[in-house]
Amino acid sequence: MQTFLDFGEYMPHGMCLLWEPWLLILWAGSDLLIFLAYFAIPLALFKVLRQRKDLKHRGLVLLFASFILLCGLTHAVSILTLWWPAYPAQGLLKFATALVSATTAVVLFKLVPVLVAIPSRRELEDVNGRLLEEVAAHEETLDVLRQARDELEALVEKRTAELRDVNAKLAVTAREAVHRSHNMIAVVSSMARQSARGVTDVTDFVSTFTGRLNALASATQTVMQEPSGASADLGSVIRAQLEPVLLSFGDRMTVGGPEVTTGSEAAQQISLALHELATNAQKYGSADGEDARIRVSWSVRGEDGGHNRLRLRWEEDLCQEPARPVNGAGRTGFGTRLLTQIVPSMLQGEASRTIEGGKLIYELDIPLSALTEGDSQAENVQLATRIAAQGFGLA
Repeated sequence: MQTFLDFGEYMPHGMCLLWEPWLLILWAGSDLLIFLAYFAIPLALFKVLRQRKDLKHRGLVLLFASFILLCGLTHAVSILTLWWPAYPAQGLLKFATALVSATTAVVLFKLVPVLVAIPSRRELEDVNGRLLEEVAAHEETLDVLRQARDELEALVEKRTAELRDVNAKLAVTAREAVHRSHNMIAVVSSMARQSARGVTDVTDFVSTFTGRLNALASATQTVMQEPSGASADLGSVIRAQLEPVLLSFGDRMTVGGPEVTTGSEAAQQISLALHELATNAQKYGSADGEDARIRVSWSVRGEDGGHNRLRLRWEEDLCQEPARPVNGAGRTGFGTRLLTQIVPSMLQGEASRTIEGGKLIYELDIPLSALTEGDSQAENVQLATRIAAQGFGLA
């Protein structure tokens, strides 16, 4: 140990330089700069290791840092040996540096395949670019999927709304069917009772009752044959009901009026009235006269407040003054009450039936809105049935 500490027998390295100032400054300055650089490099490597704890080959980096630091220390000792000949200590430091350098070289050669396999910066950039492209493609796919999802949700919502509408319409149709069946039962029951009132001949009853039922059926059929299935042209309903009379009268009967839409219930009531009038015309002989004329017309007129009304007129030439009852002529039959009370009540209007100047004139005046109203007819059916029943002492 004393050998390493006793270096008085050695001469400083500066003597080899003949103590030339410029040489001393050149050697000492160069070694100082090398020492500072070799000392800074390990500090940078240690800083990298501290901040990047995920580095895989940390041991190799530590070996490099130790090797560079020892190299820097040898240059620092070289500065001291210019004036202080501590060659044994310098030799020990160089030996340590040699061991670390050799170890670093061996480890480095073993890691050459691994280091060569590390992707280059360009390769990493290419891979990263492809990854970014894949991410963008996935984003586009997600956008398409989101759009498809939104469209599917909108379609489901639309179909659900349509289904709700259909169900609502079916519910309304079902209620309307029940309502109309109740109305029809009430009307048919009333007609059956009144048609049988005072009738002693079954054949007459069947003929009268069947004719009135056919009038209802004809009106309903005319409406159902229309594309809408809920309404029809009033002219078509009237001509369908009067078809047998039109065939019998030919040119002696005229039917005309503007185009007006009517629902099934209003069509049934108007058909009942026309059937009664046509039956009476044939029953009491008006159809037998060569000069007899029947004119059926209807018109629409406006009133204050924007409420339009429909007026249906039946004008029939009489061959002789018939013995049929008119308004105010004592106790009237069901046909007269049907024309002047029941049908107007059903259609929320009024009617008159008069015979003057050899003519029978029947006028039905109703609100135009009554032709298409449906739900409000329930009370009218009950009212009409009650009027007919009370008039004949059945209530």
